[in-house]
Amino acid sequence: MIKKTVTVKNEAGLHARPSSVLVKTASKFESDFYISMYGYKVNGKSILGVMTLAAESGAEMELIFEGEDEQEALTAISELFENKFENN
Repeated sequence: MIKKTVTVKNEAGLHARPSSVLVKTASKFESDFYISMYGYKVNGKSILGVMTLAAESGAEMELIFEGEDEQEALTAISELFENKFENN
């Protein structure tokens, strides 16, 4: 299991489009993926789960991966946050 704390950098926060990009990217990997924020833990491969977090710009969340390709998944998802979900 690996974990990483990231910050939502895009101005609009984690609304519908970035949430769908996040879930679509996460679903390419076999590893389990969860997002922990404000005491809640949701399945990062569930659009409903991700959107219920209503993460605003500047929000910090912990990404949790567990599985064979966890490192690759962490790298791909971290890049989404770094690039503000653009060009994906």
